[in-house]
Order: sequence, then C-alpha cells, then structure tokens
Amino acid sequence: MTTKIYNEVCGLFDNTKSFFLLLSRLVLSYGFYEPAMMKWNNIGNVSTWFSSIGIPFPTLNAYLAATTELLGVALIAIGFLTRLISIPLMVIMIVAIFTVHIGNGFSAGDNGFEIPLYYLLFLGLFMSHGAGKFSVDNLVFKK
Repeated sequence: MTTKIYNEVCGLFDNTKSFFLLLSRLVLSYGFYEPAMMKWNNIGNVSTWFSSIGIPFPTLNAYLAATTELLGVALIAIGFLTRLISIPLMVIMIVAIFTVHIGNGFSAGDNGFEIPLYYLLFLGLFMSHGAGKFSVDNLVFKK
C-alpha cells in the first residue's frame, strides 16, 4: 500500500519536471544576461581585468566569455542546443570560481563561489537532463 502511494506521488512529480526545467532555464538565463552585457559594453576593461588576474590571452578570452555568455542566454532561455551550450558555460563558471571567487570563501555576500557554483550545478542538470518538453530542443530533436 505504501509503495503504491509513493509511486503515484512520484508519478505526479514526474509531470512537473519540464516545467521546473523551463523555470530554471529562464532564471539562469536572466542571471547570465547582466554579466554578459557588462562584458560586451566594457570589453576593454574586461580584457584589462582578465590580464590583471592572470588569464592568458585576456582580450581573446574576454570576447570568448562575453560571446559564450550572450549566446548562452539566448539558447538556454529558448532551450535550443541546451546540452551543448551548457558545456562552455560550465567552463566559464569553473574559471570564475578558481580565478575570482574561491579566495573569498563560499558566501555570495563575500563574493565567494556560492553563486557560480549554483550556476555550474544548474548547467550540469541541463547538460545531463536536457531542456525538457517546453523547449526548441524538444520540437527539433524529439525522438
């Protein structure tokens, strides 16, 4: 009896997966939007900053990061090529954690690695689970 009830409840929860994947994609896209635009609007300053923290080829990497983030905002929001765009965005989060945030500890309030870690985890879920039913991926690549 208990197993049957548990399985019924889990079945109901399965129906919410795509809705929560959609909400997560939209929230993550919103979170990437401002940093992406800041990079594009001040690419010279970002390049100088990248150089100051030891990132090699700072101008190239500033353009790569800005482009990847802006492209990621659009693709993640609509759920197109979600698994693929998650990978370079994860790389950006790993670089951000180890070059900027890790020395400040965990707390977001101290500019720690908390927020980029959450983004990294969201992106890992998108990479492993896809974008869900409410996505362009589902329309184009539906099996």
